[in-house]
Amino acid sequence: MKIGIEGQRLYRKKKHGMDMVALELIKNLQLIDKKNEYIIFVKPDVDNTCIPDAPNFKIVELGGGPYPTWEQIALPKAAYKENCDILHCTSNTGPIWSKVPLITILHDIIYLESISIFKKAGTWYQKAGNMYRRFVVPPVVRKSKRVSTVSNFEKERIKNFMGLGENLVAIYNGVGEHFKKITDEKILASAKEKYKLPDRFLFFLGNTDPKKNTPNVLKAFAEFNKQSEVKYKLVMLDYEETALQNILKDIGHPETRKDIHLTGYVVNTDLPAIINQCEVFLYPSLRESFGIPILEGMACGVPVITSNTSSMPEIAGEAALIVDPYKSEEITGAIQKIIQNEALKKDLEKRGIERAKGFTWKKMAENYLDIYEKVYEELKS
Repeated sequence: MKIGIEGQRLYRKKKHGMDMVALELIKNLQLIDKKNEYIIFVKPDVDNTCIPDAPNFKIVELGGGPYPTWEQIALPKAAYKENCDILHCTSNTGPIWSKVPLITILHDIIYLESISIFKKAGTWYQKAGNMYRRFVVPPVVRKSKRVSTVSNFEKERIKNFMGLGENLVAIYNGVGEHFKKITDEKILASAKEKYKLPDRFLFFLGNTDPKKNTPNVLKAFAEFNKQSEVKYKLVMLDYEETALQNILKDIGHPETRKDIHLTGYVVNTDLPAIINQCEVFLYPSLRESFGIPILEGMACGVPVITSNTSSMPEIAGEAALIVDPYKSEEITGAIQKIIQNEALKKDLEKRGIERAKGFTWKKMAENYLDIYEKVYEELKS
């Protein structure tokens, strides 16, 4: 069997959620499958060594212009030319006209939902991407031999919204093995120096996407620091300065800027050393199909605060503090509980480490290999 995998954005320097899922899928398929052939389709970019070599894996670099033309024209043409039996599209979309049978990962359908906060806010790039997905996803899903998503919550949303049946499956994401408790002081000190980390901080992994709930998180942090005798910093990653200042002004806390440390972009391999040094990991998003960072924080042995909405309770289980993300005072209260209660903090750390062990990229890859084989047998019959 020859399996094509769409990995258009894997060579870009700044990888994000769906990119990391595709990369981990490829790496773990290399470990468990020495029999089938794989063709990985990528767009040329700077990080062209991120995919390890393997005898039964071939990388095909495709030009083809911006995302839509690459996906709709260059990708299906190349997959057909390479004689792929199956084309696995990993990033929520796929080619509408493909001669090669499709398997599609539909991470979420937020862009199809009528949630006003997501439709009115966001950057022009995010809005343009959502418009493209609203047009492309329905026909791609209808013609796909299998559609997978990342949680049972999202499976039910997709099932009810798009009327899919047995060809829709839920396959959990995993957490990287490098996310773990770090005891090597040299590694921790190196990350602290490289990213100029403060001595005492909370960690918030957010961005400009409205679903990340940045305004409520910043408001909760400002209120917590105002009430706390011991002052903390809030560490955020690759966030734009003007956008941050605008949010702080909108929520009435411009003075909080001095307590926020922006690291700039952090490569994924450095992230565990940063997480390990925080007091609390904040991830009270408004809407997630899975929430990999929840597991990353847990695996590093730090207490996690996340939301009671969408998939997050399903992923966190009883190993995190769950809050209403729309109520900043609940986020503030959860931070206070952890900071003021050492026994609770240690309990969450222990529960989190155990919870994260149940989500592995190897298990995810095994599930997809099973799907490839079943679809291939169906196509032959």
